[in-house]
Amino acid sequence: MANFYLICLAAVLILVASTAASASDGPFLVAHKKPILTRLKSGSERVSVSIDIYNQGTATAYDISLNDDSWSPDTFDVVSGNTSMSWERLDAGGVLSHSFELEAKTKTLFYGAPALITYRIPTKATPQEAYSTPIMPLDLLADRPPEKKFEWVKVRILLLLVGFKSGKS
Repeated sequence: MANFYLICLAAVLILVASTAASASDGPFLVAHKKPILTRLKSGSERVSVSIDIYNQGTATAYDISLNDDSWSPDTFDVVSGNTSMSWERLDAGGVLSHSFELEAKTKTLFYGAPALITYRIPTKATPQEAYSTPIMPLDLLADRPPEKKFEWVKVRILLLLVGFKSGKS
């Protein structure tokens, strides 16, 4: 009798596991949005935005569409690229990348929304949606001291010279 219960329990567990596994079949899109601020000598500031879309699922996603419309025309001018893009397919384990560049027009603290990704799964009639990671607030055209990009090089050279002199003694 105990063996019968064990066999029934094992059958139920296998059924539940196979149902859970089949529910995870399909594409699973994850997107990372990354802005980089660059201060130009003219006093203007550019924002380079890159968005990477990863298919972490087990099947191909079709008709992928990226729309990142959180960049207000009152605050930004598009310098290069587009804030939207589309692709025919993204295979399981694949990556798609898109980038564009904007120029800030006003001094403000900008809070951007995640980008929207829509895609199609052949087994479902309705389009699926995914969102990119959110971005940290961007302090556009802020009054900040100029970056000292080569400061660490000076420190390293000084440390080498001090180490070299102390090694001679």
